[in-house]
This record gives sequence, C-alpha cells and structure tokens, in this order.
Amino acid sequence: MIRNILICTTQVPFTSGGAEAHVAGLQSALRSAGYNAEIVALPFRWYPPVEVMRNTLMWRLLNLAESNGRPVDLVIGMKFPAYTVAHPRKVLWIIHQHRSAYNLWGTEFDDLSTYPEGIQVRDFIRRCDQKFLPDARKIFANSETVARRLWHHNGLESETLYHPPPLSAKLFSSTQGDFIFCPGRLEPQKRPELLIEAMRYVTAPVRLLLAGTSANFDRYQALVRKYNLGQRVELLGYISDDKILEFYANALAVACMPFDEDLGYVTLEAMLSGRPVVVSKDSGGPTEFVEHSVTGFIVDPDPSEIAAAFDTLYSQPDKALSMGRQGQEKALSLKLSWETVVERLISAAS
Repeated sequence: MIRNILICTTQVPFTSGGAEAHVAGLQSALRSAGYNAEIVALPFRWYPPVEVMRNTLMWRLLNLAESNGRPVDLVIGMKFPAYTVAHPRKVLWIIHQHRSAYNLWGTEFDDLSTYPEGIQVRDFIRRCDQKFLPDARKIFANSETVARRLWHHNGLESETLYHPPPLSAKLFSSTQGDFIFCPGRLEPQKRPELLIEAMRYVTAPVRLLLAGTSANFDRYQALVRKYNLGQRVELLGYISDDKILEFYANALAVACMPFDEDLGYVTLEAMLSGRPVVVSKDSGGPTEFVEHSVTGFIVDPDPSEIAAAFDTLYSQPDKALSMGRQGQEKALSLKLSWETVVERLISAAS
C-alpha cells in the first residue's frame, strides 16, 4: 500500500519559476488525494562543472528507504540529478534533464562546453541518465518536447503527462485590449529581446507589456532606450498573480519566445484565457498547443516576422478573438487535472 511519498527535486536557492510551481502543485494534489507527501530538495550548483558530479553523488548516497521509522513507499523523481536517487519503488515525472548536456550543448545558452572539463562532465551526465533512469518503474515526461529528448539522446521511452498550469483555476477572459502581454523571467533563454526588437517593425499602435524579474534588468531597459520604444514597450518587473490574470484577460494576444523550453505555462494560460498566442518555431514545449493561423501564430525567431504577426492581430481583431476562442476550446478539451496526474503516477508505482 502506498501511503508515504517523497518528491525528489533540485532547487537553485533564491530562484523560483515553473519547475518550483510544478513540484508544489504535485505535492498539493497528492495531499488532497490523502497521501503523506513531502518535497526533498537539495541545493543545485552547476559551476564549476565538477559541482554537478558532486550533486549527483549526494543524491546517490541518500538512503530514502524510511524516515524516522516510517517507510517511504514511493519516490517521485523530477529533475536531474534528483531523479538518480536510489529507491525500490521509484517513478519519474521528468521536468527536464541537465539541458546543457543535451539540447543546449553548443548553443549560445550552453554553460558547460566552455569549461576545459565540459566534455567529460557532459559524458558523465549522459552516462548517469543512461544507467539510473531505467531503474524507475515508469518514466513520464511533462511534455512531448521532453519525451522526444529522452528518446533522441538516450533511447528511452516515456509517456507524456500534462498537468494544469498554476493559474488555471482563476483564468478568465475580458475585453480585448491593444497590447501584447508576455509574462515570465527576463533572461537570455526566454529571449525577451526578440519581442522588444520586433516592436521596431510594428506599424500598428500596439504596445508590448513584459512582466517578470531579471538578474540583468538594465540590459532590457537599455534595449528599450536604444530603439526609442519607451512609449510602446513597458517593463513591468514583478507583478502579482491578480495583475497577471488581468493582463491575460485583456490582452490582444500573448507572446513568448523561449529557446526550446520544456513545457512553458504561458501558452496554456493564454489559451485558457481565450487569447491567441505567438510563439517561435524553435520554442519547444510552447509550440505543442498552438496551431498556426488557428489558435495563434508559430513564427521564425525573427523580429520582423514577429512584428508581422502583431500587425495582423491588430488589423483583424475579430480573427484574433476567434483564434482565442478556438485556443480556449482546445485547452479545455485536454481536460488537464491533478486528479488524473495522481492516478497515473500511483498506478505506475503499484
């Protein structure tokens, strides 16, 4: 009988994002279903690369068979290297692998290959995944993008298991506005500069609202100043969930341009708010839900093409509303629920 469950993940101290919301949502769902669920997280440091090896060893040395005399009936692994932990009953629901050893290797977002020992650590990470992922009773991926990576790089089959985005229960639609909304951290891999640069080419009186914190906020403010876009681009910084809901509900459209993201809550939240979505062809997870010219636009990561999509949406407001409605219907048809997630995870462990 499964009663006590540990969710194993990694945490970069002082940061919070989609992965953390994902783990917290799973814990809440398990507890609502009557299980004792706790989160086990070790701080993760990826630099210098030898720290990755130490982190992996820490997880492999953990004994999670019991705690304070109580048996641990199930371990759910979420992220590298937490999912390498040893346990006789382990199920994986992979948010992502260590991406610098896989899909980011050799790209501008690669923070591993630049080190002298980068190749050796990359090979170590891949060997660990190859050896320890098959120990699980079942491997789930949180998106088709993650599932494809597991198959392409490791030859491992996994089952895609979607879950509701954090704001799903509160999302709503309201009056169509004249702005494009993009929530999320302002960081290189999210590529907010593509959206800012796109506004140089937009001919319609459309505004761009970017919401989110940044470790280098000045960089994006400088871009806005450089292109003299102060009247058309607003960097909102941190805003509350209530404000996010309001902006979703009243946007003309929602845009996000990450590079090969794992899932991306923004697309689903926008669709559930009845708004069309503009994403890039190389955005990964966010493209899984958008049907080009039906529920939004899938464009090249090129500022002029992004601008053309914005102009089209503004010049055809009825089409934009229709796209939003169709996107909402599609998102609702997925019938995403935490109850389904819990049932599938527990069934895989039984």
